[in-house]
Amino acid sequence: MKSGNACYDSVQNVLSSRWLSKNLKIKKYRKIILRVFMYGCETWSLTFREERRLRVSEKNIWLRVFENRMLRRIFGPKGDEVTREWRKLYNEELNYLYFSTNIARVIKPRRMRWAGHVARMGESRYVYRVLVGKSECTRPLVRPRRK
Repeated sequence: MKSGNACYDSVQNVLSSRWLSKNLKIKKYRKIILRVFMYGCETWSLTFREERRLRVSEKNIWLRVFENRMLRRIFGPKGDEVTREWRKLYNEELNYLYFSTNIARVIKPRRMRWAGHVARMGESRYVYRVLVGKSECTRPLVRPRRK
């Protein structure tokens, strides 16, 4: 996630530029920022609470917050006709303007694909031993006795 934020900071001026079209900004977001952000998502360890949030409500998780921040930068503020003031776009408006799959829905299939890849590895590979739970150490699991 830190690398995704660093990538966002480096292209922040491009995303807020008035000279580029929104389609070009979205392409840059998908090709550069999203790929850097999602790199290694197969190995992310999500807590039970985050997993539950993924299933129950996809609006409350940090992935959605990251994506909404990017989209607000791309689409910019909206002029309100009633109050004649500028305001941020609501989440529903962002979903309507950016009709792509939610990045929270991308993580689970990638993690399952990675788990299948690790399950097919040989027993000599360290990643497989971590997945299965076989360790090499011969130390007892209890605390050593005091002498």
